[in-house]
Amino acid sequence: MKPSRRTVLIAGAAAGLLPPPAFAAARPRAGATPPYASYWYPDSLPSGSPGPGITWRSLKSWRAADDPDLAFNAASVPLAARFTPTPANTTARSGQARVQALVSFGPTSGNPSQGSATADYYALTHWAYLDELVFWGGSAGEGLILAPNAPIVDAAHRHGVPVLGNIFLPPVAYGGRLQWTRDLVQKDATGHYPLAAQLVAVASAYGFDGWFVNAETGGGNTALGQAMLGFVKELEALGAARGQRVTWYDAMTVNGTVSWQGALDSQNQAFFQAADDMFVDFRWSAATLASSGTKAEQLGRSRYALWAGVDVESNGSGTSVDWDAIVPSGRPHTTSIGFYRPEWTRNHLPADQRAPEDFHAADDRFWTGRSLDPSRPDASDPWRAPAVSVADRSTVTSLPFATVFNAGHGLRWYEDGAVASDAAWNHLGLQDRLPARRWVVRTAGERPAVSFDFADAWRGGSSVLVDGELGQPIVLDLYATRLPVGVNTTVELTSRTDAGAVNLELAVATAEPSGAGAIPPYTYLAVNPVNSGLRVNSVNGWQTVTLPLTGLTGTGTVHALGVRLTATEGPVRWRLGGLAVRDSATTPEAPTGARVTAATGGDLRLAWNAAPGTVRHYELHRLLPDGTRRFLGGTCQRAFFLTGLQPEQGETAARFELRAVGELYTTSAPVTVTHPW
Repeated sequence: MKPSRRTVLIAGAAAGLLPPPAFAAARPRAGATPPYASYWYPDSLPSGSPGPGITWRSLKSWRAADDPDLAFNAASVPLAARFTPTPANTTARSGQARVQALVSFGPTSGNPSQGSATADYYALTHWAYLDELVFWGGSAGEGLILAPNAPIVDAAHRHGVPVLGNIFLPPVAYGGRLQWTRDLVQKDATGHYPLAAQLVAVASAYGFDGWFVNAETGGGNTALGQAMLGFVKELEALGAARGQRVTWYDAMTVNGTVSWQGALDSQNQAFFQAADDMFVDFRWSAATLASSGTKAEQLGRSRYALWAGVDVESNGSGTSVDWDAIVPSGRPHTTSIGFYRPEWTRNHLPADQRAPEDFHAADDRFWTGRSLDPSRPDASDPWRAPAVSVADRSTVTSLPFATVFNAGHGLRWYEDGAVASDAAWNHLGLQDRLPARRWVVRTAGERPAVSFDFADAWRGGSSVLVDGELGQPIVLDLYATRLPVGVNTTVELTSRTDAGAVNLELAVATAEPSGAGAIPPYTYLAVNPVNSGLRVNSVNGWQTVTLPLTGLTGTGTVHALGVRLTATEGPVRWRLGGLAVRDSATTPEAPTGARVTAATGGDLRLAWNAAPGTVRHYELHRLLPDGTRRFLGGTCQRAFFLTGLQPEQGETAARFELRAVGELYTTSAPVTVTHPW
């Protein structure tokens, strides 16, 4: 990496990336051990003793059977297949540049396995433009090899994005030791690399998709370079057999020294050929990227297997980038894009301006561009957002499909429009498949504001809010889909009007648009309950309307879904809380064997056996003495950690209810767990 950026990177890593105050406040008192994301050294440990809250571990001695936190850290959502719909604009392309992101979601040590009690979190939602996510981190004082925590992997997989763990061998100036590199590439008596097999076993057990190898410790020689090359070859071969992948970072060269090339050349070509992809250091120029792309093709590889590093840690969407060197508008893209630290969209905000709405406004600006509408990019915007150059993807291909527009964090937790917990939270594993094109609004009049809103929700922590005059009808694109339509297929829409009045229609397209940037050929179905034949259910001001799609059965497939709003009284504040497409309503079976596995006071570890059939996630509530329920948390795993529980007045035992939640957000019968005080 460039020296100016490398200093910032490693200094932050060496400091342990201190968690925000809300993390510290949420940590439990001594008792049942809280689970955290896992991290290791290759083999030998540092001298001395680890700092507070840090556990030094050797990857070489790791065994899945001995991992006490594996149940909390193992992802459960398989990597979804996805497709590329007709692009939303005429500049975005498919089959050319891809996008990788290196993201630090939290500290190396003390990074909670299953979310935490704050909404202040980098809740990545623009998965549609991503092709690979790297769980960035590591430091000389904590650990060098990081396994992604389960919520991030589950959210990414739901959107079809593979996630890589990180292997970080830091420069000597920032605590790196050449012995750790030698540890990583050690051979056994048979000539194999035991830590390559260990890394593949970790990724398999934890459910993620491979490794990003970043070897920046200087002082090596040709023998070490050749050992590293052999290690990468074996890691890639063993991983490929398990569906895993390897990305190499342009740092160590074939002669064992560290010399960032900013290009694919003779110094790193062998590593590129051994791996699946290579992250090209930020030193690239238009000329070196052009030659790199040509060289990749001469080697029989795609030029888009090269990620051109774009450092956005300090300035985010204000970063000056030679975009024409990577994704020129008038000729084929040169390489792919590798974003370093796009969580700037959260981190740059002052502490008192990190409300979820502030973060998502900055994040939409980063991924969509200044227009905030991928169907009409702002050509004068110096920041060429991914939506301008890269076609979005979708995983909405099968029934049932449902969303409550849950962004994976919130200020409260809602159920049926009522507050079930007033505690702030984050957990990306609970995130929905979200609209990719945020926000495409088609209107002949003034464009209203459209955003995720956290002040109210039907379920989870957020809803979609449309706020404005609506002088003319608007069509809001929601999802590009490939959903089959049968004789029993229905759509459920849950919405609420907070101000003004609107006529609501469901927009359904049964074919692709005529070309890039064209409007989907929507058919509009009336949703308002005054229309006969529609099933309507009203709860807490929210209205759920069920519409049959029987008139569309001849087409076979739904290609796009949206809504059309026509104001009959304004200005309008209208919320969309839920959308479901199904052939039948099903209820999941309940989990079994729910139990407390460790407890000290109000700190508990719980575990259970999986419910039969398809389960989206599990939810845990506390049953209070007055008969009401309080939401405690949810997870896609079969284990959960609770902290800081206190007995209620006159309560001799805490009672918990565990439910399985299906893809349609129907819930199983409860399973009760009791914990005596």
